[in-house]
Amino acid sequence: MAPDAPSVSVVIPVRDDAAALERCLARLAAQTVPPLEVLVVDNGSLDGSAAVARAARATVLHEDEPGILAAAARGFDAASGDVLARCDADSVVPPDWVARIRGAFAADPELDGLTGPGRFHDLPAPWSAVASAAYAAGTFVAAGAAIANVPLWGSNMAIRRERWHALADRLDRTDPHVHDDLAISMTLGPCARVRFDPRLRVAAEGRIFRSPADARRRVALAMRTFRRGWAAEGGPGERWARRLGGRAGDGLADRAAARRLRLAPAGRAPEGRRAA
Repeated sequence: MAPDAPSVSVVIPVRDDAAALERCLARLAAQTVPPLEVLVVDNGSLDGSAAVARAARATVLHEDEPGILAAAARGFDAASGDVLARCDADSVVPPDWVARIRGAFAADPELDGLTGPGRFHDLPAPWSAVASAAYAAGTFVAAGAAIANVPLWGSNMAIRRERWHALADRLDRTDPHVHDDLAISMTLGPCARVRFDPRLRVAAEGRIFRSPADARRRVALAMRTFRRGWAAEGGPGERWARRLGGRAGDGLADRAAARRLRLAPAGRAPEGRRAA
């Protein structure tokens, strides 16, 4: 890898998932290209998640505001890498996960976000492939049509740090009933350069398929995230018009909006960011 290749910080939001987190951190410690840092954001855990993270020499942050968006955003804010990778405590990342992320952003300086597929490793063999395909269809195909871009998947995603800081103030961190990955994807906008890499593959636990209540909760979170994103950033029709009206995927329209946001006069901070 070239000496000037971007550095990668890994952010893991966690709540009461110590055993899975321990396995995830062991995988990250065995990467062929080590991350610059690993930040574990404890979102009110009552188990030993924070202790597990400290034992693995990860940086432990605490976020009192409940919700996955608040926790992930806390980690992204604190991360110092050029690229912010995100996975879940139950993500089983391959040894070259960080290397692939680093290489993708090094090869394409205009790349805003990167994501990839997953499989559910703990389901019975006959159903694992079916469940993984069904989940991918909902995550990438249906959600992609709804937001007019490639949606990021929280168990396996990365975003350029400068893009995060350009959109962070537009996210409402006080709402615990939204998906952070989908909210970030919608806020990036339809013209952002987001790529799906089929080789950037992780495994995860199929908890959604073992608990109907969890499945219903996740669907409700997704629908709420869609409604909020459409209200703030435009509905599917408007988003597709923006994407097709420009050079699809080049990110120019949304980078221009981000520059206007950064240059906004003092005292006119966008809605959604908590006061310091």
